[in-house]
Amino acid sequence: MSIDIFKQAGFFIILCIAQVLVLNHIHLFDCATPLLYVYMAIVFPLNYPKWAILLWCFALGLTIDTFSNTPGMAAASLTLVGMVQSYYARLFVPRDSPDDLRLSFKTIGNTKFAFYTVTLVLLHCLLFFTIEAFNFFNWTQWIGSVVGSTLLTTLLILTIESVRRK
Repeated sequence: MSIDIFKQAGFFIILCIAQVLVLNHIHLFDCATPLLYVYMAIVFPLNYPKWAILLWCFALGLTIDTFSNTPGMAAASLTLVGMVQSYYARLFVPRDSPDDLRLSFKTIGNTKFAFYTVTLVLLHCLLFFTIEAFNFFNWTQWIGSVVGSTLLTTLLILTIESVRRK
């Protein structure tokens, strides 16, 4: 058995506990909620099997859905991010990079990682809050939730990544 599975499982548990016990209770301006569990989906190594990424993302989303009373919303949106992540990550790495490269500030640089993170978090928040609203009757609340949660989640991920760099 590989040590990588245990690292992923530990990361999975830490993100679930942080999201369910702390971050789900933060609602800035009644619309912005940090969705830190997306961090697991965006930092998979390039050579990680795509089926395993989808499985980890679905399991994490389903666990978050179970404890957050959001039926299927996190699972669907995180599985989409997991599906897109491996293809989208290839756009940011040089062709001669090693296969086991894990995207971070160190490996691809601050600007590229920030843009990579913002786009994947925005994709997640768009789908998550579209499923939550299920209509566009109150589109100002929907836009506020998407933009606010994207900014808050991205800021949290980039802060954690900058602390991990040191």
